[in-house]
Amino acid sequence: MTGEPFPEVAARATRDTTLRANLRHATHTIRDKRARAVAELPDWAGLRAAGKAIKDHTLRHLDRYLVQLEDAVTAAGGTVHWAADADEANAIVTRLVRAAVSPDAGEADAGEAEAEVVKVKSMATQEIGLNEALAAAGITAYETDLAELIVQLGDDRPSHILVPAIHRNRAEIREIFAGRMASWGRPAPEGLTDEPAELAEAARLHLREKFLRARVAVSGANFMVAETGTLVVVESEGNGRMCLTLPRTLISVVGIEKVVPTWRDLEVFLQLLPRSSTAERMNPYTSFWTGVTPGDGPSEFHLVLLDNGRTATLADEVGRQALRCIRCSACLNVCPVYERAGGHAYGSVYPGPIGAILTPQLRGVTGPVEASLPFASSLCGACYEVCPVAIDIPEVLVHLRERVAAQRGHRLERAAVAAAGYVLDHPELLRAAERAAARTRRFHPHRLPGPGRAWTDTRDLPELPPEPFRDWWRRNRR
Repeated sequence: MTGEPFPEVAARATRDTTLRANLRHATHTIRDKRARAVAELPDWAGLRAAGKAIKDHTLRHLDRYLVQLEDAVTAAGGTVHWAADADEANAIVTRLVRAAVSPDAGEADAGEAEAEVVKVKSMATQEIGLNEALAAAGITAYETDLAELIVQLGDDRPSHILVPAIHRNRAEIREIFAGRMASWGRPAPEGLTDEPAELAEAARLHLREKFLRARVAVSGANFMVAETGTLVVVESEGNGRMCLTLPRTLISVVGIEKVVPTWRDLEVFLQLLPRSSTAERMNPYTSFWTGVTPGDGPSEFHLVLLDNGRTATLADEVGRQALRCIRCSACLNVCPVYERAGGHAYGSVYPGPIGAILTPQLRGVTGPVEASLPFASSLCGACYEVCPVAIDIPEVLVHLRERVAAQRGHRLERAAVAAAGYVLDHPELLRAAERAAARTRRFHPHRLPGPGRAWTDTRDLPELPPEPFRDWWRRNRR
């Protein structure tokens, strides 16, 4: 991540015409398909309300359900690890990978296995920088989701929750494959074109041997069922199924908010998520696993439960609703700010409207990136309208803006707001101020000086009328 505040990165991104064209085409296509898929269900509003209610109930009793989940996973033969932050989670996973590749292996075999881990697309592992932590320990993590593969081969960063390479077009992807696949040990096919089928086949051939060779896989999870200890991954390519079944050891890193109480709750979310994300009635691949079963799938399963700021977010009565998020990306596809600025401008693995409220809560609002994100919105409310679990993102944005404004360094802004509040609270003073402003209107600038200059860089100040409305009303009412 760049570490630059949103306005600075967004200013550059909006001048990139290729990026804007890619984003506009992709987001409009996805949101139009989603609208048709949602319209098929007459009870969509009821499903949305049910999803919200389940999530709110779970968050209120999160301590109880997490303990129940741990007990169920352990009873099914898995091992649960608790990680308070990113460093702890990375250390746990690194230790588990090393332990998984060393026993009962010859030296050459162990060295080869130690260098490779296959991964299912996981925002939690991106959040904690797991790939970088593994690389520092001499372990290479191979992303197997097609879009994540594109991002990784291109030394790039994800820019969308559902489609991490949404900022790339087909020609750019072909160039990445042709130029970088050889660095992973298998060059791209000769004469590779930018046809989607050819690009997908190149990725499939590229990854197949890694699936078959890897001893360890790392995944996230869309949901965790407390009553049975079952984890769920929904995906569209089949790479997740390969990662979840072939390696000997499976390590799942999952945020604590992903738990749901019962299997019955999945009925709601497995309707909400596919339609809101890929505009499908159900995902092509929905994988469930519960602990370990001898002779079927991995022989060792580890669940790393990640906090990393989630408990602090849960303590905020307004902001905690962000933890309902099921990572569908619907809010990104309707956001006019995201469409123009792109995901990299948000300086986080979580872009768009949900990132603007989730990142500042997980990381705090003191940093320049985090403090800028609550203002990366027009507050149009389109994100709330499409959210399948009814997160009121505009409400949380305003709440976070208050927290940012309360910090040191905003004394001039606070003084201006306090002065305006005092005037608005005293009608006679307000009336006098309106008259004075009207009488001096010809001297008013179209642009603000000093700190206010940024606000009027792209807009003129509104022209004042020749007299206040109060005076006009007093003269003209009958």
